Order: sequence, then C-alpha cells, then structure tokens
Amino acid sequence: MTDTTQAATWLTQEAYDRLKGELEHLEGPGRAEVTERIAAARDEGDLKENGGYHAAREEQAKQEARIRELKEKLRNVQIGTPQDDGVVEPGMVVTAVVAGDEMTFLLGSREIAGSADIEVFSPTSPLGASINGRKVGDKVTYTAPNGRDIPVEVTAAKPFTG
Repeated sequence: MTDTTQAATWLTQEAYDRLKGELEHLEGPGRAEVTERIAAARDEGDLKENGGYHAAREEQAKQEARIRELKEKLRNVQIGTPQDDGVVEPGMVVTAVVAGDEMTFLLGSREIAGSADIEVFSPTSPLGASINGRKVGDKVTYTAPNGRDIPVEVTAAKPFTG
C-alpha cells in the first residue's frame, strides 16, 4: 500500500519553473536525442560489443528515472513563500543550536536552493523531522543515525528568499 497523504513539496516559483522546464526538455528534445543515439549505435552492428549503444541505453535509463523523479516532485507542490511566523516548516531558513554548534540551513528540497550556497535538510531527515512545526525558542532532541540523542534549540526561522 502506498502513502497517498504525502505532504506537499514547497518550491519557490523559480525552482518550480526550473524543474518544469527540465521535465519538458527531458520528455521532448531530450528523449528524441537519446533515441537517435541508440538508433545510430544500433546501426553500427553487433550490440554485445557496442559501447556506444550500451552507454546510450544507460543514459536513457537515467533520463527516464529523472523524468519519474521530476513528475513525482511536481505532482504535489506548493508554490510561494511560507508565512514569516517563526514556525519551522519547509521553505524556511532555520538557525538552530545543534549539539552546541549554531547552524543555519534551509528546511526543504535541495531543488529549492538551486544555486544558493546554503545547506539543505529535508523535512523527513532526523533533524528536519524533529524541528518541523516547532517555534523559535523550542528545544527538542532527535536521534542521529549513529543512535546518539542530539539536542536542538531553534533560534530563528525566516522564509527562504533565494
């Protein structure tokens, strides 16, 4: 059984437009280019020893996987800027003291940050899940992958502006 109650992926308009453009290219000209390369390599003869054919088929598989990934990301998307209400949620730049060290990062998809130079944590990561929905001043603990409990205090949460 699949989980159909997946939370919306928050994206900026710029990130949405970029992903939508990539999907349109991959489904159109990108597919045609790979298909042409496969056909050209196939015409070279023996497929067992045809490196170009196998490389083109591998590229096709990667491209189709990316198309599926993009369709899934764009299926349930929320576009815009979250409210500046001090609540940690996807699309917020969070400052927190994590295990005694101050960190500033974006809570959300790596696709949001694009070329921005900011660390990104998914809302489903151990750290992200522990602070998602919390407010500035809240203190929580999460269990790291190594089994250690890590204390976290949220000190700021502002909408990501790009």
